[in-house]
Amino acid sequence: MAKGYKDMMAEADAIVQSVTAPEMAAQLGAGDVVMVDIRDPRELEREGMIPGAFHAPRGMLEFWIDSESPYHKPTFAEAKTFVFYCASGWRSLLAARLAQEMGLEARSLRGGFSEWKQEGHPVAQKAKREG
Repeated sequence: MAKGYKDMMAEADAIVQSVTAPEMAAQLGAGDVVMVDIRDPRELEREGMIPGAFHAPRGMLEFWIDSESPYHKPTFAEAKTFVFYCASGWRSLLAARLAQEMGLEARSLRGGFSEWKQEGHPVAQKAKREG
């Protein structure tokens, strides 16, 4: 029988350490943590993002993490803890699991950007693309 998303989420939740918005707000700007926003660019333009976060669209994540990929991003080669987030925390939980499987020290932001924003933590605006 095929696994559903609920099964995948439960498995990821058992493996991935999740952090809360207040915990991450206290570490904002820490040199050993990289916040990774995996949302679609339109979500960033509409909602903003966590200040200083690195944007890595979920669809490119495997390619950007893998150092052998022609699309590799040097940010992912740094010896840091990567905290992934999306709107609600579901996509980022699965992304953090994937990143762990690929060798990164990865966490997921529980509640995602929605909870971050709702709690009044800082938000940076993403410049809208021309065209």
